[in-house]
Amino acid sequence: TVDYLIRLKCVDRPRFYAWSFFGVVDLLGIVPTYISLFIPGTHYLVVIRFLRVLRIFRVLKLSTYQNESRLLIRSLVASHRRIVVFLFSVLTIVVFLGALMYLIEGKENGFTSIPRGIYWAIVTLTTVGYGDISPKTAPGQALAAMIMVLGYSMIVIPTGIIASSVAVDLSAEALAKEEAGRLSDIRMCPSCGKKGHDTNAFYCKYCGRTLSTS
Repeated sequence: TVDYLIRLKCVDRPRFYAWSFFGVVDLLGIVPTYISLFIPGTHYLVVIRFLRVLRIFRVLKLSTYQNESRLLIRSLVASHRRIVVFLFSVLTIVVFLGALMYLIEGKENGFTSIPRGIYWAIVTLTTVGYGDISPKTAPGQALAAMIMVLGYSMIVIPTGIIASSVAVDLSAEALAKEEAGRLSDIRMCPSCGKKGHDTNAFYCKYCGRTLSTS
């Protein structure tokens, strides 16, 4: 509480800090304690104080990696259609394989229904393998082996989709930086004759004179 009050006292705009992300996190770190003191049965809200762990982003300066986070988010958004198609394909496969395994194994081997078979297909295709239900017949075990191999091959598909989008974004950024560097080398100050100015600069960073807009 003292730490939170000192922060409000030290910042230039207390209200802006109080409604910022870390300000809300700090507030949630102390409010549950007082709520549990005055309202019986709300002591479980103290677990919300765990949110103060998020302040490690500030301590470790992890906010400097926001550009990389934006790049990953842009890649996910750009490839969301392909990911949706992939997930729909996986859903279709597990429904088909679950129904097929139900027909092969039957209730006597633990596959009491088609949803139960679909559950087994999902667990096997994702290579989780809980082992709570497994095929007992030879055809069922052969089908299970095929699903296991298929699962390993399908894991890399979403990774490849996202990686390709990231590569495209990185290539576009590299081309943009190269073009900006080329243009900055072309721009020359008419007063001192030096180059290397930003493309959106209006004044020379060496002598301060106005740059040509052409």
